[in-house]
Amino acid sequence: MYEASLKAAPACIEWAWSTDSGRFPVSTEKVRRNTFPVQTEIQDDLDSLVNSPSSFAATGGERGTIKPRGNFDAKEDAVALRKAIEGLGTKEKTLIDILTHRSSAQRQLICEAYQEATGRTLLEDLEGDTHGDFEDLLVALITPPAAFDCHEVMRAMKGVGTNDSILIEIFASRSNQQIKALSDVYLEETEKKLTLDLKTEVSGDFSTALLVLAEGKRDESTTADVEKAKEDAKTLYDAGEKKWGTDETKFIDILCHRSIPQLRQTLVEYKNISGKSLQQSIEGEMSGELEELLVAVVKCVKSVPAYFAECLYYSMKGGGTDESTLNRIMVSRSEIDLLDIRAEFKKLYSYSLHSAIESDCHGDYEKTLLKICGGDDES
Repeated sequence: MYEASLKAAPACIEWAWSTDSGRFPVSTEKVRRNTFPVQTEIQDDLDSLVNSPSSFAATGGERGTIKPRGNFDAKEDAVALRKAIEGLGTKEKTLIDILTHRSSAQRQLICEAYQEATGRTLLEDLEGDTHGDFEDLLVALITPPAAFDCHEVMRAMKGVGTNDSILIEIFASRSNQQIKALSDVYLEETEKKLTLDLKTEVSGDFSTALLVLAEGKRDESTTADVEKAKEDAKTLYDAGEKKWGTDETKFIDILCHRSIPQLRQTLVEYKNISGKSLQQSIEGEMSGELEELLVAVVKCVKSVPAYFAECLYYSMKGGGTDESTLNRIMVSRSEIDLLDIRAEFKKLYSYSLHSAIESDCHGDYEKTLLKICGGDDES
């Protein structure tokens, strides 16, 4: 049963090892033991996919739910937050209303104003005055995006073993610019190069593919070369479906280096040659972390919002909630493409992301997530 679950669950679900029964996904406090249906084949209409917009090229603010506030005053917000924290009992509503209605850049200015006014960091006060999932979510909101990604990567590498699911989600879905930014933060905070530390944590073909992505050097061409796509599609077919055994290096080279438009065209040509989607071939030819990573790459090439909609669905499905994944996606995509993620969620699962959060979360944590979500798509 566990093996079936492993094969079907998306890589964005966080996992832990059980000493007696294999691997299962976990959240901070709850263990999820449900099985999963087969992986979603995202965006089957490959021909229309080639020219559709990509979140890899999205500019912050275009399709996000959180926008910069007009008539913004960082000092005024800092005073309001100070009163909410220092008064008799923390006024959670004030914390939620301010931190979910300011852009990340504005929240950084609030942090500076708060420290100037109090001599303490807002981070220290939030950690001392709030608790649990609510605290984690507020801390994520006041953390700059590159630092948040960096800290999640550091968390994935901390301790015995590596949380590969976090690494897969981040490096499959981030643009070159985002990967460079998180790598710069990593170097600043640890005085080490991220790729060198990753090399000590992962191994095999999975390591090879992850390290290529972590370099942040994917081709950024905005147009596709059809003939090159046909050539790459044939190379992939010859390296997998057509032969006994699989030449993983060809899949890694093409999927981790080519531009998004080029890969989208390659998906079309591959389907024409093999009669299967590339995702189906990868799932049939590979296993383990390499399969999870390359499937995640293919899904993100097709549609980053649909990929994250699926991750959010599984983070809330079954007998527990994977709050870490939920927080990471909701915060990191709130100014990029969360509106599109909401739309894809409704399209894939026939109910809204808003209603899923309402049914799965509670208290101030739920209220904060719903503010970030920004609306209900049920009607």
